Amino acid sequence: MGTGKRTDCLTWDEYFMAVALLSGQRSKDPNTQVGACVADSDNKIVGVGYNGFPWGCSDDELPWSREGDYLDTKYPYVCHAELNAVLNATSRNLSGCRIYVALFPCNECTKVIIQSGIGEIIYLSDKYNHTDTVKASKIMLGKSGVQYRQFTTEREQVKLVF
Repeated sequence: MGTGKRTDCLTWDEYFMAVALLSGQRSKDPNTQVGACVADSDNKIVGVGYNGFPWGCSDDELPWSREGDYLDTKYPYVCHAELNAVLNATSRNLSGCRIYVALFPCNECTKVIIQSGIGEIIYLSDKYNHTDTVKASKIMLGKSGVQYRQFTTEREQVKLVF
């Protein structure tokens, strides 16, 4: 008289997006915490990343500001989550992999995604779709054949308890 298996387990998409979002919690950025997770065709995680400064660049010495003179903002210094996920990948060949990201990738990250061989982007939010950087991303994705789709789920949350 055994019980049946669980039927409310996470789908692969939910699992990898949750890993991306959890990874984003490592970011020191006071305004935007973005994470990314790269999964291969066998549903194995091969890379994760979050937005932050390059190795050796102190989180306490560089600015986190979003406004002001360019060199006094975070923008020239921060590595985006997608770049870090690709650079942290266990393989240089990410052909056929999927990348899960909280935000639709900017044009610079899109270049990295395309060049790495990743074949699909699954994103949670496209709130910057009106910007030239995202418009450029979509132009490059259309020309390169890299697919993208918005993440969908019936779940409102995934709860972690320590």
